[in-house]
Amino acid sequence: MNFPLSLAFWLMAIGLIAVFAVTVIKSSVSSTKNENRAQLLQALGPDALNIRQPSFVGFFHPYCNAGGGGERVLWTAIRDVQKEFPNVICAVYTGDIDATKEQILKKIRNGFDIELDPTRLAFIYLTKRFLVEDGLFPRFTLILQSLASLAIGYEAISKLIPDIYFDTMGYAFTYPLVHYFTQVKIVTYTHYPTISSDMVNRVYERRAAHNNDARLASSVIWSTGKLIYYRIFAKVYGFCGSFANIVMVNSSWTKGHIDELWHTKSEIVYPPCDTERLNALPLTGRKPIIVSVAQFRPEKDHSLQLKSLAKMLQKYPETKSMGIELVLIGSSRNEGDAKRIDNLRKEAVELGIKDYVRFEVNASYDLLVSSLGLAKVGLHTMWNEHFGIGVVEYMAAGLIPVAHKSGGPLLDIVTEYDGKPVGYLADTAETFADSLYSALSLSEKEYQEMASSARASATDKFSEEAFGSDILRALRPCLT
Repeated sequence: MNFPLSLAFWLMAIGLIAVFAVTVIKSSVSSTKNENRAQLLQALGPDALNIRQPSFVGFFHPYCNAGGGGERVLWTAIRDVQKEFPNVICAVYTGDIDATKEQILKKIRNGFDIELDPTRLAFIYLTKRFLVEDGLFPRFTLILQSLASLAIGYEAISKLIPDIYFDTMGYAFTYPLVHYFTQVKIVTYTHYPTISSDMVNRVYERRAAHNNDARLASSVIWSTGKLIYYRIFAKVYGFCGSFANIVMVNSSWTKGHIDELWHTKSEIVYPPCDTERLNALPLTGRKPIIVSVAQFRPEKDHSLQLKSLAKMLQKYPETKSMGIELVLIGSSRNEGDAKRIDNLRKEAVELGIKDYVRFEVNASYDLLVSSLGLAKVGLHTMWNEHFGIGVVEYMAAGLIPVAHKSGGPLLDIVTEYDGKPVGYLADTAETFADSLYSALSLSEKEYQEMASSARASATDKFSEEAFGSDILRALRPCLT
């Protein structure tokens, strides 16, 4: 048999089978569209049933109950959409199958002080979220988690086809799937790219990190292989991202990477910060407390915070009698987070700073605000944080930020305001120790001057009102 003809035949056969499979799946998904929508409206009650020509916006956010900055973006966006568009039904695709609608809404009220209209809000529960859980793929994590997201993406659209698919977590691999099977508008609010030139450069320079194992980073062969893998993945990621019709990003850093990878022109929409409530906190009566607000994820680098505090106490022994306390406030999402917290407690003991450190896990919003109202300094140590909503909250609450000299804090947040400094930037335990000492050593007058500038900057650039105006302007063409 002629080999070229045989190869052509089998390639054609495979192509036809693939086209047939896609057609069958697309038909299967589309056939239940009206039925699923009717069932959802019925479940929401008479108010939803009485809406003439309702539009459905599906918010793809598998970890909607996590309680972090990304979730504040989600719930603030939904609140603003509900206020602006009374005919819109908001559906959240979530993998939090252990939480009821009432429990989630209660956590939103307690954690973010946000009220939503439950009669126009539905939750579509996804049972396959475990496929993208941390730790499931210790090797080839990027590609395997991204491919796994296709499974939960398909589960989402099979349960409800929206008019707008709004991804608020950054699962770009789902975009081609949604496009080919539903033909709906795809909107994304991207907090950070799944891969970036910084990650590629870190592998190229063979620098160890939480996503670049030290044992592999030291190997030329492994580093070369990983570099090739990253570059191929970046191409595929860019292809998937190109299916988004409207692209919003949270910072200058993220915009630079997304525009390059996706060949698009994204719009910067800074995340919302509850500046109004935080602005009400007085600048007087503050204590030498350092607050850290961040989920207990490895990239947040809480270990660097502990090392920085230990270094400061060692380098500046007079600080031991100042009544200094480091308060770590953050949510624990799963077993991995809980284990990290236990390891951090042990590290505090090993560093000899146990009496200077306090952990507040899954704290309420009221406790968060009261802690911000007592502290003088807000600490942030994540390298290349895509934005850094926690840093903005520090500034709005009247704290002096000491943040990592990279990413959003460097480019967008801890920048001069009206020619005046608003905080400090650092990138090593040594420089963090120096910056913490400088912030805690400010006179009362110096503290209030810097805190006032920081607060004004946060209110001007990062308020909920500014976020709402920007995100509604981006969405309006799709919803009107």
